[in-house]
Amino acid sequence: MRLYNTLVRKKQEFIPANGNAVNMYVCGITAYDLCHIGHARSSVVFDVLFRYLRHKGYDVTFIRNFTDIDDKIIKRANETGAEAGEVAERFIGEFYVDMDRLGVLRADVEPRCTEHIPEMIALTEQLISQGNAYATPSGDVYFRVRSFADYGKLSGRNIDELESGARIDPGEEKQDPLDFALWKAAKPGEPSWDSPWGPGRPGWHLECSAMSEKYAPLPLDIHGGGQDLSFPHHENEIAQSEAATGKPFANYWVHNGFVQINSEKMSKSLGNFFTIRDILDKFMPEALRYFLLTMHYRSPLDFSFEALEEAEKGIRRVYAALAQVDTELAKTSWKKSPFPTELVEELDVIEGHWAEAMEDDMNTAGALGHIFSAVRLAGRVVEDKNLRKSEGGRDFFTRFKAVMRTWSEVLGVFGSDPAGFLAELRDSRAARAGIDPARVQDLIDARQQARQDKDFARSDAIRDELATMRVEVKDTPQGATWDVIAETR
Repeated sequence: MRLYNTLVRKKQEFIPANGNAVNMYVCGITAYDLCHIGHARSSVVFDVLFRYLRHKGYDVTFIRNFTDIDDKIIKRANETGAEAGEVAERFIGEFYVDMDRLGVLRADVEPRCTEHIPEMIALTEQLISQGNAYATPSGDVYFRVRSFADYGKLSGRNIDELESGARIDPGEEKQDPLDFALWKAAKPGEPSWDSPWGPGRPGWHLECSAMSEKYAPLPLDIHGGGQDLSFPHHENEIAQSEAATGKPFANYWVHNGFVQINSEKMSKSLGNFFTIRDILDKFMPEALRYFLLTMHYRSPLDFSFEALEEAEKGIRRVYAALAQVDTELAKTSWKKSPFPTELVEELDVIEGHWAEAMEDDMNTAGALGHIFSAVRLAGRVVEDKNLRKSEGGRDFFTRFKAVMRTWSEVLGVFGSDPAGFLAELRDSRAARAGIDPARVQDLIDARQQARQDKDFARSDAIRDELATMRVEVKDTPQGATWDVIAETR
């Protein structure tokens, strides 16, 4: 498997430091608000990486932290009159609600910042004793950026470039404008913990260095997060961890790309800011997860509701194929007739291409393309009545289902009951179109009765009424089914 390593700016073969064991640390949320679509993308990307590494047989320890004390949390607490800890716990709970709906697995270890204050104080003391950090008279502690010769190696920035835009804000006691806070002295009314420098709280960057070393031997195999974290957060983590330990902090740095809204940066000020809840009020969670996988994880992802509707069409096509295969496999008798071995071999080739896509820097977009190749292949067998009724057809369908099950377990999509999913998807699309499923069913029942009574004029009139509602009726041997007619744009 090859992963793009931000540290060296190229794809590298992934080789864990300790044989079959893999330690992966991913920066989690700062718990002060509901998660937005950017959080969804990062969470799904690293969930798939976690799933795929396990699929390959690695013994993975996945660590994802929660920042539960921060300026933003304190600001939200002051605005609402709650305690900072209450704010953090509330939004950690909301994070779980959203991620459970998106099928994001829980990490093996999910440490909170406030549970690791002693580790952060100990790391800060070590950095001070080595000359990499210093305490100020007011009780702040700063990391000396110039004491770490490799500062900037992750982001590709140099000290001169950083210095040109750096400054010391009023009230700060930095020795150098580039230095960053390890420990912040307490301000009136803020949560604080005792330390050798007086009451205070940790700086944001410190927590990941302290917690990752506690739960995994350094170097970490993989450290991940959104592209926006590469500087300064991850750069500062490297500086403080490597200065303290003298060892590489992480061997592979993996960053996912930004989410844009209609080709613009997502921003509350622009009015194009969407939480996960905003989207799931209109679309099924699996449709959103599928959409997030349709672009390579390092590329920018342009979100729009129109793009999500297109993604729905793709996921519906796969589930329709799975439903057809389920229908065929429900048969109880099969013919002993020839089945072309080349069709089975073609499925083998597709399965190999899927693995190649995932091995090549986790190219989920390419992997989805190969899934559609398998769907088209299964469709060819379904459409040939001789093939689909043969014992070879049964074996092919069984194999197709098994392959799809493996892909589903890795990607976290296509694992629901096909018939149930398609019905739920239809109802979701109906709700967006303002269609009442109960009213539709009443009209379909009335049409069916008219057909039984041979009142074809009435039957046709009901069909026309349904079409006006953007409802398409299909008559099948099992009865009438319906779906929402796509709106032309």
